[in-house]
Amino acid sequence: MNRHAVPGRLLRVAGVVLTLTLFVGACSDSDDASSDATSTTPGSTAGAWTTSGAGAVKPVDQAGLEAALADGAEEFLYPGAFALLRTPSGTVTATYGTTERDGGRAVAPDDHIRIGSNTKTWTATVILQLAQEGKIAVTDPVSKYRPDVPNGENITVAQVLDMRSGLYNYSETPEVNEALDNQPERVWAPEELLAIGLAQPPYFPPGQGYHYSNTNYVLLGLVAEQLDGKPLGEIYRDRIIGPAGLTNSSFPDATDTSLPDPYSHGYFFGTNMLTLTDPALPEDMQTQAKDGTLPPTDVTNHNPSWTWAAGGGISTAEDLATWAEALAGGKALDADMQAQRMKSITPTDPSNPEAAGYGWGIAKMGPMYGHTGELPGYNSFMGSDPENGVTLIVWANLAPGANGQDPASTVAKNLIEEMYAG
Repeated sequence: MNRHAVPGRLLRVAGVVLTLTLFVGACSDSDDASSDATSTTPGSTAGAWTTSGAGAVKPVDQAGLEAALADGAEEFLYPGAFALLRTPSGTVTATYGTTERDGGRAVAPDDHIRIGSNTKTWTATVILQLAQEGKIAVTDPVSKYRPDVPNGENITVAQVLDMRSGLYNYSETPEVNEALDNQPERVWAPEELLAIGLAQPPYFPPGQGYHYSNTNYVLLGLVAEQLDGKPLGEIYRDRIIGPAGLTNSSFPDATDTSLPDPYSHGYFFGTNMLTLTDPALPEDMQTQAKDGTLPPTDVTNHNPSWTWAAGGGISTAEDLATWAEALAGGKALDADMQAQRMKSITPTDPSNPEAAGYGWGIAKMGPMYGHTGELPGYNSFMGSDPENGVTLIVWANLAPGANGQDPASTVAKNLIEEMYAG
């Protein structure tokens, strides 16, 4: 996610926003979109992705995946990474490095990682399933379920789902970031996170802009609990994890900072406050990171409860592939609701119809539908192109890079450019 004003980068669980900026126009001849950390509409200067059907896809073999991960390690300094590519010809995987810095075992296909904002796809799907059941409508004002939301009578559930509510992102506040640095073991309550976000002025009137905000998804998680009458972890298990066959995915309790075996450690350069307004480290610290005199911090067991419904999930590459295909292919919703979900994807920059898109808990990143996730220590990309039968998963165990970029999402972007070039 991202925590800052750039939709998606700084919170680190909100990494999809920065990734939208990263991806838009990646297969065109135009320059990459601006990554200005103060922009709420990334991708405003980029062109469109274009594909010409199945014949345009040139799958990458194992050696190509391995080379992409090695190149990423050189640029981002992550200890380990994994890639999975599924095409009509079969599945290819590649590993790089180790699950721990300066040692540890080699990365394996079944390693568990924290998936950050990929969790938002679970949360949104739960809300849409509840809508199918008549328990909520996307056209409802959010005040119907949470009267405490300022101006909630004018904010629809749909606007909360697609980041157009204007609600302030609690993870952009110094209050949260200072606590993450000074009390990494702190257990956060969802109501506490929501209150922090609602206490801040909105970015814009409802429906009048786009800004990636974790507050939206904490709010949706609380609404889901209210309507389904059970804890969010049980809701995910009963509605997402079990039905989709995600046998290695989970949503830990707020006090549980462990990951299931086997798992990869996660690493983070700097501090949350240092990178609050700019995810890149100062130049001198970037140099120190590259020459090895500034080691990253092992943040594996820092409490992730501050992400909750916006980013608290745990999964594996295989499960992410299974879920990305279900998400893009409509296996988790009925046909009508899936059609509405896909129609909800609109450009994050209204002035540019070709900009990368975001909808009801789903992003369109070039030819792929899915999401990304980032929180300190982990970055993951999951995307599926149902038209051509291509699914790509990449994760890395350091995030963000010292240069402020998302390691796994950048590797994925490069692989997609290679496959869809021409």
